[in-house]
Amino acid sequence: MYHLFQVIFYQPILNLLVFLYNSVSMQDLGLSIILLTVIIKLILWPLSKKSIKSQKSLQELQPKIDELKTKYKDNQAEMGKALMSLYKEHQVNPFSSCLPLLLQLPFFIAVYRVFRDGLSQHLDLVYPFIHRPEFINSVFLGFLDLSKPNIYLAILAGLAQFWQAKMMMAKRNKNISSPSINTKDESMAAIMNKQMLYFMPALTIFIGITLPGGLTLYWLVLTLLTVLQQFLMNKNTLNEPKIIEGEIVK
Repeated sequence: MYHLFQVIFYQPILNLLVFLYNSVSMQDLGLSIILLTVIIKLILWPLSKKSIKSQKSLQELQPKIDELKTKYKDNQAEMGKALMSLYKEHQVNPFSSCLPLLLQLPFFIAVYRVFRDGLSQHLDLVYPFIHRPEFINSVFLGFLDLSKPNIYLAILAGLAQFWQAKMMMAKRNKNISSPSINTKDESMAAIMNKQMLYFMPALTIFIGITLPGGLTLYWLVLTLLTVLQQFLMNKNTLNEPKIIEGEIVK
């Protein structure tokens, strides 16, 4: 299993990074990581698009989901049946937003392993047709050592994570406007969303200060590209008609 992971994920990412370092980014590891992140994001773009689209579909259904939860709050079995019928009616899979994220996990693990030891220990895995440098300079912009943890990159990654969560929350709050939702349930949901808004960026910073700066830079750029993707998708669907209670609303 490890050999399969190495051949499919680890070795291609390592070689792509070395190729970018040699020929495109003037032997600047930071620029190489940024270019690598863009390429990986483009490869995973369809998966990310599907995940974001599924999240938006669930957000648009949230008022009806809350109504069903209120209606069947004392009957979990009926609530489950009603929710499944709602999902089926609108052709929404509540788990479809998680699967693309899970499929991206091997890429993240491979990038982590490349930054952890590949650039110093496993250069023998570089393909024969790619020049293998004797040494890779890990300094970015002349002062950031990407081989060591960097608190500034971790903070920037956390802020980018906050921006992404804020954008998703603004979209969710715009979609949730049903007056029939129980006020207490609505308040609890708002509290949980607010906690997640700050918890995830804080967790990103906490983890980021323990990781190599190269990986944190990768996470920062990937988050910014995801924000860009969300913005483009929101812009493209802004004027699309929506069906509310059987009527088409523009």
